[in-house]
Amino acid sequence: MADSTQPDPTPSDPARSDTASSDTALSETAQPDSLEEAVAPLRDDVRFLGALLGDTVREQAGEEVFDLVETARRTAFAVRRSHADRDEVAALFTDLGAEQIIPVIRAFSLFALLANVAEDLHQERRRRIHTAAGEPAPDGDLEATWSRLAGAEHHPEKLESVRATARVSPVLTAHPTETRRRTVFEVTRRVHALMRRRDALRAGSQDRVSRAETADIELDLRRQVLTLWQTAIIRSERPRIEDEVLSGLQYHEATLLDVIPPLNAEIAERLGTGARAVVRPGSWIGGDRDGNPYVTGDVVRFATERAAELLHGHYTDQLRRLERELSLSARVVRVPDELRELADRLPEVRDEVTATREDVPFRRAVRVIRRRLAARVVSSSSSPAASSPAIGRDDDEPYSSPKEMLADLDTIDSALAACGSDLLRSPRLRDLRWALRSFGFHLQALDMRQNSESHEEVLTELFALAGVSQDYSALDEDSRVELLLRELSHDRPLLGPRAELSELAAKELGVMRAAAAAVDLLGAEVVPHYIVSMCGSVSDLLEPAILLREVGLFSGDPEEPRSSVRLIPLLETIDDLAAGPGILDAALAIPQFRALIRAQGDVLEVMLGYSDSNKDGGYLAANWALYEAERDLVDAADRAGVHLRYFHGRGGAVGRGGGNSYDAILAQPPGAVQGALRITEQGEVISAKYSEPGRARRNLEALVAATLEASLLDVEGLGDRAEEAYGVMAELAGLGRDAYASLVHHDDGFIEYFTSSTPLSEIGELNIGSRPASRKQTSTVDDLRAIPWVLSWSQSRVMLPGWFGVGTALRDWVHREGTGDADERLSVLRRLYADWPFLRTMLSNMAQVMAKADMDLAGRYAALVPDAEVGRRIHGVISEEFDLTREMLLAVTGNETLLDDNPALARSVRNRFPYLEPLNVLQVELLRRYRAGDEDPAVRTGIQLTMNGLATALRNSG
Repeated sequence: MADSTQPDPTPSDPARSDTASSDTALSETAQPDSLEEAVAPLRDDVRFLGALLGDTVREQAGEEVFDLVETARRTAFAVRRSHADRDEVAALFTDLGAEQIIPVIRAFSLFALLANVAEDLHQERRRRIHTAAGEPAPDGDLEATWSRLAGAEHHPEKLESVRATARVSPVLTAHPTETRRRTVFEVTRRVHALMRRRDALRAGSQDRVSRAETADIELDLRRQVLTLWQTAIIRSERPRIEDEVLSGLQYHEATLLDVIPPLNAEIAERLGTGARAVVRPGSWIGGDRDGNPYVTGDVVRFATERAAELLHGHYTDQLRRLERELSLSARVVRVPDELRELADRLPEVRDEVTATREDVPFRRAVRVIRRRLAARVVSSSSSPAASSPAIGRDDDEPYSSPKEMLADLDTIDSALAACGSDLLRSPRLRDLRWALRSFGFHLQALDMRQNSESHEEVLTELFALAGVSQDYSALDEDSRVELLLRELSHDRPLLGPRAELSELAAKELGVMRAAAAAVDLLGAEVVPHYIVSMCGSVSDLLEPAILLREVGLFSGDPEEPRSSVRLIPLLETIDDLAAGPGILDAALAIPQFRALIRAQGDVLEVMLGYSDSNKDGGYLAANWALYEAERDLVDAADRAGVHLRYFHGRGGAVGRGGGNSYDAILAQPPGAVQGALRITEQGEVISAKYSEPGRARRNLEALVAATLEASLLDVEGLGDRAEEAYGVMAELAGLGRDAYASLVHHDDGFIEYFTSSTPLSEIGELNIGSRPASRKQTSTVDDLRAIPWVLSWSQSRVMLPGWFGVGTALRDWVHREGTGDADERLSVLRRLYADWPFLRTMLSNMAQVMAKADMDLAGRYAALVPDAEVGRRIHGVISEEFDLTREMLLAVTGNETLLDDNPALARSVRNRFPYLEPLNVLQVELLRRYRAGDEDPAVRTGIQLTMNGLATALRNSG
């Protein structure tokens, strides 16, 4: 697709931006080389990969398709330079059949995929250059954090508290914006590895051998691009949850299993956390049944067992390698008695020739561990890994817990130290020990989630069957809480074994029983959290405990209730966020609930929902509601003497809490980050962050670095001006919410405009994700799930959830009558922007998302609205607000353009986004045909391919 006769516009390294593949990207500075020299390798990589793709298109699809792709590319760039009209791009495809259009969509989608590889590789390259030049570590690197912490004064009690409670958990979730198949994921990883090797060879000597190796690599890259072209990028059928489980696990296999253990080892050494693993991964995939009817007990079993199977394979492989490496001979080194005892612990097996030799006790000790691990898996007949070949005897004693296996590895570690073999203690043995601390036998914590309405319906049925209450749903809040506490004061189950249940109740208890079975098999950490969405009262929070008790995961006792599963309220809407502190106060005032939290280490977790609060009140109001709620929830926890841990339900897009994670964490209010947090990683952002080891390490470091800095340093920076700043933001939030509501909630034509001008209905109809797009037929915005809400606006390039209403709020606040000089009020906002990380991060994220919006392209989508007048009117309202928001944003920041503070992203938007033009134009054309009744299957496929291509190119659209 790249034309060597024409300068090929290329994407640049998106420094600290919401399109970045990393939360800590390095900018392209002019040191030690010029800016042009800095971006030249990236330009070369994009040109090279584009040429490979172009050759493949020509060879596989023919010269006519290749010429059409190239014409579309050149015309799209001409549009961006105002040398052509958008209608010229559309005219290229108007008379073509869908089958002729699909190769064009695939070409531009694959280019976006390959351009992502080039960007990621360039980011690695720039990092190496900066490091080699001796420059300080950038923000988000732990090395920078260690330096900051070393230079700051810490209250001893605060530091000790952070050491005791530090935990950072990225929680992977399945969402429809990440639609790539595992095959495409694996091929993309191979392309990345080959390009990295090619880059290294080009930087070295150009002798005959290196030139030949480069030629071989480039030939292999052609194979990979051909494989991509001949592979279906997306699935032909709607993915099952099992498919999404496997997609999530591929990131553990690709990076996290290898990256997390050494990272935890470094944190323990530098922070002084002892043997505690700070970074521990989690997942919602297979446990989140809120609005997903396909999550069942079988799915929970599949998710937990497949995770355990993957981890078992990793442990087995590492032990096999360790056994080969530890060839120390008893004839050469003095072996401690503890090691000899471990080596002799199990009966010998005759065919274990090497392991049974007396002079290699370390190998024999490792073989004992391998046999006991294998015996554990074989003894768990429900595990898919039970088919693994046994290496010992049938009567080998299996490990009962990760701690047992860790103790044996510790014995080997201590013995190596005693033998003067410190160098052999790492990296493999060290990483294996830290893997057990990080992953146990379960790999990841699987969260359970269900909404409060479902709990109420199920408990109403169960209580009626048990004769406890004839109509629980009719009780008032006080009566509900009284009944729940009474039932939770004992362990007597509600149901007998022959109870006949409705489909819903049977399904809910089936999920619970599967979770309990997983805990029995893999330990309490496999299902440690139960999230209550739509949690609006104390009874909502307590209700799941009844279901947990039914399956043995909650033990009722008025004085000492116990449960390994934390009950976590999810506060989603703006009203829920405001009510959250009151719910916590009321719950913690109940002796039984307070005793339960005490038994769980006095740690209480609260989940904050970024998506629904934004959909409810708009970008400005949602961000401020979250900030206020966090402050007030901290106060509630402090009053009760409990340690508060937040779980941030952030999406990839700015409208769902996305953006640079490091900056976002530092922008939290004081006291909100108390050494620990959990955070969701969603959609295509997972691939961008965790598909390659170097990026995975940097993104995890960014989460840890920000958590530690926010916990131990004064990062708010407002001092005595805090109350003034809070007052200004409260006023702005109110104005922004009113502006947002006037369109989204009060304009009679808005729903028709939204559902018609975006691919909302097609997101639900096409095979993009396992979860339904909406809770019911969309008649109001409240009916719609937040993910398709944001994804739809991203596809149409409006990006409305990330900015709408902010311009009106800023203008009205600055020019409010009777409040003094407008210039002085504007200067107040400028000072706050300069000094307050919260406001600076919020506006910076907004600028980045606005830079990816395109009101002219959005106008083409507006033409899809059946009522042309409604389409023109509402598009006009949106466009006017966009222009006002840009104007006011520049006035507050003092910048001349949206991306003055991010030139790398500015270059990326300027140079890369023309490649999106044909995808948007083609999506509009195919939507028009589809809605007009064109039943050609290629039309449906084409729409889905454009969605995938745009999501891939935008990198955080959902």
